[in-house]
Amino acid sequence: MDNPFILSPRRECATKVLMALPKPAPGTTKWWIIGILGCAVMAALVIWYGARANVGAVTPAVTAYQVTSDSSITVEYRVVRPADRAVTCAVTALDKGKSPVGTVTDHIPAGESVVQRSVDIRTTQRAVTGVVSSCVRD
Repeated sequence: MDNPFILSPRRECATKVLMALPKPAPGTTKWWIIGILGCAVMAALVIWYGARANVGAVTPAVTAYQVTSDSSITVEYRVVRPADRAVTCAVTALDKGKSPVGTVTDHIPAGESVVQRSVDIRTTQRAVTGVVSSCVRD
């Protein structure tokens, strides 16, 4: 028996056997169309939802912190937000066990879209880091 995929001294290259794709059963074409359209609509909804959730989002990022004493820490952070919106951020100091030891609420009035802030946080014990735990639009 001659296998078309095996190279032999008589052949220079292997040949492929192409098979036709099976046709859908009669009467199922409309369901294929409905399924494809349904998938397209769902994909469009996911893209719309993702874009809608990120437009005008408030994004904080800690840029620096300095432990000034056993009872205070200074945290510097940057906020990117819509320029016409006021924002309130909660900045938290954490101890070495990642437990909160102090929190400050910082109100940022409407203005520039990128704002650099610095806050001093009084702590109940020595903090090792500071984080922006939340930022919400007012």
